Amino acid sequence: MGRLTARRLRVTLALVLLVLYPVAWMAPLLRAGLLPLFGMSEISVLSGLESLWATDPFLALIVLIFAIVAPYVKLALLLAAEVRRQGPFLAAATVWIGRIAMADIFLVALYVAVAKGIGVGRVETGWGLYLFTFCVLSALALGVAHPTRRP
Repeated sequence: MGRLTARRLRVTLALVLLVLYPVAWMAPLLRAGLLPLFGMSEISVLSGLESLWATDPFLALIVLIFAIVAPYVKLALLLAAEVRRQGPFLAAATVWIGRIAMADIFLVALYVAVAKGIGVGRVETGWGLYLFTFCVLSALALGVAHPTRRP
């Protein structure tokens, strides 16, 4: 694959992810309920964050910054680095924000929570979990494939 084609592919993927991430945050990740007779509550990233905000605002703020804002900013910085000449500030900012972006850690924690929740009641995965997983893994691949990552 040529250098220009790879660059176009990275730009396209970054643009797609900038649109899909907010959709994934609102999409139903899980449907959970105590018993099948009482119905299932849909849980999304944003509804989970809202619920966390009601019980522990400090923890909710940490999750918001490290699992939502930082990965989105990292993606925007990667896109900016692709579409224009990357200066030292943009390179340093991209590396720094990449270190604190923890969407992948959030995703693993979500899977652990789902696995633990199965014994308590009924948990079904929603289509948003697959979309969110796609976004996180694609953003991770995009960060690894970015030219600033190479020596």
